[in-house]
Parts: sequence; C-alpha cells; structure tokens
Amino acid sequence: MTSFSANSPERTNAPRLVVFLVYPDIVLLDLVGPLQVFSHALELATDKNGYACAVVSSTGEMVRTNTVVPIPSEPVARYQDQQINTLVVVGGDGANHAMLDADFLQEVKLLAANADRICSVCSGALILAAAGLLEGRRAVTHWEDCKMLAETFPGVRVEVDPIYINDGHIWTSAGITAGMDLALAIVSEDLGRQAALKVARSMVTHMVRSGGQSQFSPVLDRQLLDTAGRFEELHHWLADNLQCDLRVDAMAERVNMSARNFSRLYSKQMGLTPAKAVEAMRTEKARDLLETTDISIKRIATQCGFNDEERMRRAFLRLLGVAPSDYRQGFKTQ
Repeated sequence: MTSFSANSPERTNAPRLVVFLVYPDIVLLDLVGPLQVFSHALELATDKNGYACAVVSSTGEMVRTNTVVPIPSEPVARYQDQQINTLVVVGGDGANHAMLDADFLQEVKLLAANADRICSVCSGALILAAAGLLEGRRAVTHWEDCKMLAETFPGVRVEVDPIYINDGHIWTSAGITAGMDLALAIVSEDLGRQAALKVARSMVTHMVRSGGQSQFSPVLDRQLLDTAGRFEELHHWLADNLQCDLRVDAMAERVNMSARNFSRLYSKQMGLTPAKAVEAMRTEKARDLLETTDISIKRIATQCGFNDEERMRRAFLRLLGVAPSDYRQGFKTQ
C-alpha cells in the first residue's frame, strides 16, 4: 500500500479522496456526521487542500438506513483501483450481516489495500475486524458492541472507554456522534488544528474532543440515575458554582430539605454521597480545563473548588488513577 503523510507534497495540489462504504441498515448519523465534517472542511478550505467525498456500496444503488431516508451510492468497483486518502466503514445493525458476507469483505479488503487511512464508525469496527484489518490492534466501537467485538475477534485489543482510537493508519470510533469527533481529529491531522476548530465552530460543535475522552457521559449518567429529574436543577447549580463551599447543608437548602433527609435521598437515588458527587463534578470540570486550556494546574484547582493542587491531585488519583499533570500530558487537545 502506498503511504503518504498528512502533509506530503504529493497530496497538496488535489482534494483528499474520502470514501464512505455503506450497506443496508446503516445508522444514518454514522454516515452523515463525518461526511458533513469533511464536506465542511472542503467548503472552508482556502485552497484545494480539502476533501472530495464519495459514498459507495456493493450495488451502487439506494441503500436502506435505520431511518425513513435512504442513501444514494456509487458502485464500489468504481473506486477499487483509485488511491484513497481515507476509507470510512460506517456502522449500523446491518454490520452483523455484512461481517459474514465474504464478497462484501473482499470489497473492503480491496478498498483498504489502496487507502492511506482506514476508519470505522460505531459497529463498522466489526466489519474491519472480520476483514482481518484490526488483528493485533487497539480498537473501540459503540459500548453496546464492545463485548461482541472482543469475543468474536480475540486478536483485537478492544478498549471500551475511548471515543476514538488511532492505531497506526487504522482509526476506530465509538458510536454515532463519535464519528464526528474522529473526522475532526483527521481534519486536524491533515489540515491543522485551526482548520478543525474552524469546522467545529461552523457546525456549532462545542469542542474538538481528544480520542482519550470517554464515550460515557457523566452528565448523561446522572440523568439516567435521576430519571424523574428530582436533582436536575441542583446539578445545574452545582456545575455553575463548583468554586463555592458546597457542603451538604448548602445543597440541602437548595432543594428545600433537611441535611439529613437530603443526604439519605440523594445517596439512594444517585448511588453516591453528595460530597462524592461534588468531587466527581469538580474532577470532570478540571479534566475539561486540562484538556482544552493552558491554565495552570494551581489555577484550575482553585476554579474547580479544590482550593489547592494536592487536594485535586488526590481526587484525580482516586477517580482516574492518574495525576493532573500526567492527565494533561496524555489528553491535551491543543
């Protein structure tokens, strides 16, 4: 396989070809999310250094999705002899059938042989694994499919937590919207971080997330535990006031309960004490600042309500198993 670096001279005078491989019963957002990122990058590019995108399938016909919207495609044979910058295999319930289709897997292999970069979104990782492209590599997929990927393909080093993983020229991502994070990371690698930020801003995406971030959302986890929304307003208030003195009495007063009754009900509903919940939220905020800013660790500790670096360090070691300085070194996105 011919290989080019992201900024090699051979690729500077023409758009990079991105080929999306689809099949019946894909998840629509697995395709259109990253497709929109690459299309935006082309629209915002000041030269011809953007992307040219193609959607291909075995038949080259309309492809059924998991919504009422079918997707037009070109025949895969049209691209099997072309040099591809990025091949993206999308995910969906149809992956369970596609991964068993020998003819389809052969098409995957032929496209991959001419691709500088090979990617999957969501359960598309099952197809890459079935084609033998993930053997011995780190990979991730939607958390619901991680067990299946690990058990069906024991040679793949499956990781459950990351939103995407880059192992050499192979990229895999978690489910649905994580495909957009993967695409933004590729834009950053090819065109520079400022280009990726420009695309994210145009698409009203809040931030360019690093692959090491978790596909599990602490905010969503809290909402799932608090299904009736009993503590929703409290959680919003806490998030906006992490630098304050957030003792149980202050939180209890916020929800018009006695401290004892609040502590009992909160612990029962959320599965942890109010104090532990505040510590977790402060750690979440500190992680975000460590990943996306150059603010000093001392200042972050103050802003997040830890008051001193040592207290924040102990919280990080307890909850994440890593010190703040090491966390920044591993996951900073700038």
